[in-house]
Amino acid sequence: MATYLGIHGGKIQNYTTDPDYPSTGEVWYNSTANTIKIASATSAGAWATGNNMNDSRTSLGGTGVQTSALGFGGYGDSQGVTESYNGTNWTEVNDLNNARVYLAGSGVSNTSALAIGGYVTVPRAYTESWNGTNWTEVNDLNTARFALTAAGTQTSSIAIGGATPPAARPTNSEIWNGTNWTNTGTINVARDSLGSAGADSTNALIFGGTNGSVQSLTEIWNGSSWTEVNNLTTARMGLGGAGIYTAAIAFAGSVPGNTAKTELWNGTNWAEQNDMSTARREIAGAGNSTAGLGFGGYATAASAATEEWTGAGALQTKTISTD
Repeated sequence: MATYLGIHGGKIQNYTTDPDYPSTGEVWYNSTANTIKIASATSAGAWATGNNMNDSRTSLGGTGVQTSALGFGGYGDSQGVTESYNGTNWTEVNDLNNARVYLAGSGVSNTSALAIGGYVTVPRAYTESWNGTNWTEVNDLNTARFALTAAGTQTSSIAIGGATPPAARPTNSEIWNGTNWTNTGTINVARDSLGSAGADSTNALIFGGTNGSVQSLTEIWNGSSWTEVNNLTTARMGLGGAGIYTAAIAFAGSVPGNTAKTELWNGTNWAEQNDMSTARREIAGAGNSTAGLGFGGYATAASAATEEWTGAGALQTKTISTD
């Protein structure tokens, strides 16, 4: 009988245990079990239409999870508007103290968030903390910037990238400890309008953006330095992101020209997924790689559209006969 290796005609990776984050379709040999295995998903991930925001907006901040998210600021009827999502509907709540656009957000729910940086007449260093009812001004960033990104929680965040006109793009990252911002490691490639994912200030993922040309670059933060890893399959700016540094989702953006493209990160590589329903850029995101949320942004005008992401079924390993 023909063997897999005989048909394949080449080598496959040898592991003593199954890899932690295999890609769909990845094949390897488990020397402990003496079997060849392949990773396959039980179902494809997809976007579903959710209820619209009350106020169409673009270049806004966002954070939280799919069932408890917050959207704030951005171009709309008012640049200070905040809306809270409960998994079904959006509700307007108290405004930002400092209305602005092109700001970043971090946090774990619609009751615990940070609004960071942004633009109103000039780049701003503003930081505001949300307690579920009100925004409170807290200590500023060290570097005023807009079109930045951020990841983490209300007490442990990292702010990355951005722009400071006329053409400067700061490379320094800043870490928030719940009270102050501290300058830390520099990204390898300066850019703005990038996406991000991350659980706290000790680990993060950034991807895409622009520094005059649209980028596909991906970098990982390990708490002390940034390292370039495998690129997005499609370079873009103004994209949304959600998840953690080992399991993230990137969606929408401009390539240039609005896109609905979605990609999934497994800790090593990006893989294309099902597109969003509405192509747009300058979108906000929340959630993770299996239960995400994309909202707002610019389609043909500022958008109120909300889409909910349900990720692919958990990867399963199938054993291939070696007889």
